[in-house]
Amino acid sequence: QVQLVESGGGLVRPGGHLRLSCAASGFAASGFTMNWHRQIPGKERELVARIFPFGGTVVYPDSLKDRFSISRDNVKNTIFLEMNSLQPEDTAMYYCSAERAGMSEPYWGQGTQVTVSS
Repeated sequence: QVQLVESGGGLVRPGGHLRLSCAASGFAASGFTMNWHRQIPGKERELVARIFPFGGTVVYPDSLKDRFSISRDNVKNTIFLEMNSLQPEDTAMYYCSAERAGMSEPYWGQGTQVTVSS
């Protein structure tokens, strides 16, 4: 059974740091493009980080590339998102997804809530 389980969200003060994890099961994430997205209620889901397979090229929106970092641990079949200097506008539900050519739609996790507030 394919599953993506996010964890690591929570409440953090402005300027703080969080590390999100996305544990994959039922497939080898190393062969997939893995993504982190976020969504604020009432707004469209936003891609915040992407890591490609077989070499690990990463992509970020320009607005986040200095603060967010995506990585993968192929042994643990897990993707990480390091978030630094968090701001209230980073408050959102964070989701990971997995995709590769030929899939009708990506695999999605259930999300983990990140709240940045003093």
